[in-house]
Amino acid sequence: MTKATATTTAGVRGSFWDPAKLPESTKFESTLVPCADGATCQGTLAFCGGEKVAAMGMHPREYMPGNYMVPEFLNAGLAMYTQAPRSIGNDLRLEHESALLEVAAGIRYLRNKGFEKVVLTGMSGGASLFSFYLQQANLAAEQRVAHTPAGKPTKLQQVELPLPDGVVFISPHPGQGILLMNSLDPSVVDENDPMKTDESLNPFSPANGFKRPPESSNYSEEFVSRYRAAQYERVARIDEWAKASVKQRVAARKRFKESLDPNDMRISAHTPIITLWRTDADLRCFDLSLEPTDRAYGSLWGANPFVSNYGSIGFARTCTPDSWLSTWSGISSNARMAETAKGISQPTLVVRFDGDNSLFPSETQAIVDGIPATDLTYEVLPGNHHGRPVREGDPNGQDLAGDLITRWVRERFA
Repeated sequence: MTKATATTTAGVRGSFWDPAKLPESTKFESTLVPCADGATCQGTLAFCGGEKVAAMGMHPREYMPGNYMVPEFLNAGLAMYTQAPRSIGNDLRLEHESALLEVAAGIRYLRNKGFEKVVLTGMSGGASLFSFYLQQANLAAEQRVAHTPAGKPTKLQQVELPLPDGVVFISPHPGQGILLMNSLDPSVVDENDPMKTDESLNPFSPANGFKRPPESSNYSEEFVSRYRAAQYERVARIDEWAKASVKQRVAARKRFKESLDPNDMRISAHTPIITLWRTDADLRCFDLSLEPTDRAYGSLWGANPFVSNYGSIGFARTCTPDSWLSTWSGISSNARMAETAKGISQPTLVVRFDGDNSLFPSETQAIVDGIPATDLTYEVLPGNHHGRPVREGDPNGQDLAGDLITRWVRERFA
């Protein structure tokens, strides 16, 4: 257990907290929590002492103990627990059905610590994870998803999924798969050749409406329509590869049980890895007239579309068939938030930042429209995806979000 100091974070940029906002009495407690399938996750509990309500934050791919909302919840009188996924930043192992067991482990830990109320706080990909969890936890056990999209048993029908008392969604993108499908470059001709391009679908061709950054591009309705259809088709092609790979592996496993053929053994044990290039090309990031908001030019990965689309860093860069189908396929994934949100009955607060360049009004509205909770609040605040000012002199959305969430939480759980 340690006390907070100004050196507890590397900075205040992006999604990091401002150390000056931490109460002087803040303490941190590190823990390990066991999941129902034998995995173990690391967690950090921030508290001042005497809190009866705890917020829980988690992301399926990232660890966020220094998230900017930690001081906000502490100042609101709540403890804040952040939990790591079982495999940080590793898309090769990320299957959302298993991640639900991690969420359950975190809620159970907080209940065992004696907190009377637990409020899930999902930011970005954490929102779609928590939405999927709530959908499944609110169902009778026998109605829960029994198998992953790749056919693995989920154990969700055999384990306890404890319910939280409320949920806050901040910058809730529509699910990893839908986010990626909106960002895929559909001019990719061959997944094994990142340079081969269908020029009729090239988002960076002046002939299709692209203009040199930071000038906003101007894509025609006809091009946007063809582009969106081709994005879906690219996902469908990768789905086909993934399902064929799984089918081959399962068939070899069955044959090996009867034949003991060493070749079948090798095939049944082999899990191929696909490298997905050019995954940062959402037209809305380059043509600001498409679904206009207060966003700046560029994507979450930066304002240079060539670097973010062709470079080594990006969403879903390396996947297995199983992780692709469960997490990154906008067609096959069970974690599509517009669908999972229909199962949420807990008091819910949804916050969208109007300068977000990865989440757009139509997507948030679809999520909000699907939530059946009678206690539902939806607010739009200034700021980028992490609530930081889009331009110098703009309001700090993180501060505004903190004030809003503090009021919302105190009204319901104080």
